[in-house]
Amino acid sequence: MDEAASDMTRKLSRPQASAAVADLGWRYVLGGYRTLARVPSLARAAEVSTRAVAACGEAAGQHLRLDVRPDLVALTLQSAAVAGVTQQDVVLARRISAALAELGVPTSPEIGPGVTRSVQVLEIAIDAMDIAAIRPFWKAVMGYGDETDGSAPDDGLIDPLWQGPTIWFQQMDVPRTQRNRIHFDVSVPHDEAPHRIQAALDAGGVLVSDAEAPAFWLLADAEGNEACVTTWQGRD
Repeated sequence: MDEAASDMTRKLSRPQASAAVADLGWRYVLGGYRTLARVPSLARAAEVSTRAVAACGEAAGQHLRLDVRPDLVALTLQSAAVAGVTQQDVVLARRISAALAELGVPTSPEIGPGVTRSVQVLEIAIDAMDIAAIRPFWKAVMGYGDETDGSAPDDGLIDPLWQGPTIWFQQMDVPRTQRNRIHFDVSVPHDEAPHRIQAALDAGGVLVSDAEAPAFWLLADAEGNEACVTTWQGRD
């Protein structure tokens, strides 16, 4: 790889990444570039998505993710090779913004009038005394995968479809003795529930209660952090 090509694929620092797209309506958030394109219909959203993919060319598959809805398209750019943004992502952001401008669709981090937030990324942090003991439970009960190669005991977990928030683990020094005030509800198809529950139990989880099954089963990891596997059944 020559020096010019290397410069294009080198991971940018956070200040570099943020400054590079400030004038384009993109924002650097948690390792990626993110923006929104507001549209009046799903057909227009499909057109915007097609333009964005075309603007990226062959790089689309390794850099671009799209969340297509009837009123907006959420676009994310990140280099899969470095789990961050590079100069190539800056170029792609400029190409996408220019292509959408030709359609009369600006790229903006703001959702629009009357909505109080802009682009954002949600993560879930689980405090634990023994991360290695509880991590397999959360991987199993959520149906998630490893954020990297899974070799680190505190490696994060990601939704393989990129629909749910990333889960990461924070080391505690003192155990928590009181009952949790927050837990997760994982809603799955009714025929997936037995498999998901068994996977969670095999991964070190415990069944706290099945009194409301098949509406939901209350499970917990080895340190008592709770999650419910829920279905549509038993609710009528």
